[in-house]
Amino acid sequence: MNKYPLAAAIALGLVLTGCNEQGTEQEKEVSLDTQEKKVSYIIAEDMAKRLEAQDVKLDPQVVLMALNDVSSGRDPRLSEEEKQKTIASFQEQMQKKQQEMLAQQEQEFKVNADKNLQEGKTFLEGNAKKDGVVTTDSGLQYKVITEGSGSKPSENSTVEVDYKGTLINGEEFDSSYARGEPVQFPVNGVIKGWTEALKLMKEGSKWELYIPSELAYGPGGAGGKIGPNATLIFEVELHKANVGDGDDSDKKEDKKEDKKEDKKEEPKTE
Repeated sequence: MNKYPLAAAIALGLVLTGCNEQGTEQEKEVSLDTQEKKVSYIIAEDMAKRLEAQDVKLDPQVVLMALNDVSSGRDPRLSEEEKQKTIASFQEQMQKKQQEMLAQQEQEFKVNADKNLQEGKTFLEGNAKKDGVVTTDSGLQYKVITEGSGSKPSENSTVEVDYKGTLINGEEFDSSYARGEPVQFPVNGVIKGWTEALKLMKEGSKWELYIPSELAYGPGGAGGKIGPNATLIFEVELHKANVGDGDDSDKKEDKKEDKKEDKKEEPKTE
């Protein structure tokens, strides 16, 4: 027999200990002053939460009856054949319920994806007409807030930035400003919209990016507040175009060339 229903029964039995019949006794407060009691509470609480999450309903009086039967050594009230048939039917019902729940979630996800896609398209069409907004061939939109004077990152650069991300309704989903420190990451290791924008920005720049879903997280979304086909807005401040010893990306490439020349001129020591 499957162990799950038995474990569930034990959990509910522990939770309901002291309640022989519904409404006949008040729930007794038990002091959790020993390891055994604490472990009992933790196991019961965990199992009760699992059962509640799965919408499993058991009869408290029958649970206690089963616990008493086991502890007293009484013979089971159901045959093994009856148990197996009952559990098989129960599992079939649970699987059907889960399938229905998944189908509903998928439908809701699709509706949300279609809604986000249309709202994003409408937003970007209107935004493109605003003063200062530039639209690239890929569909990325940006607006220069502050133009820097440093070098631009390359595809392989690691940049340091501060940023704030919001949905088109203004809801914030992430911010390095809120955390109090900038972040570093490779230019080719982020969403397409960021990669494209960073390679256009000069060090010291601050831009506002408007990223269509196909250049962000697409139909899968990113979980949390970023749903499927979400259009995203980022305020990005580029502090360093290439994190390292302080040299910008162009100078760093020159240094690499200088090092190659130095190596050619160095005498062999062996």
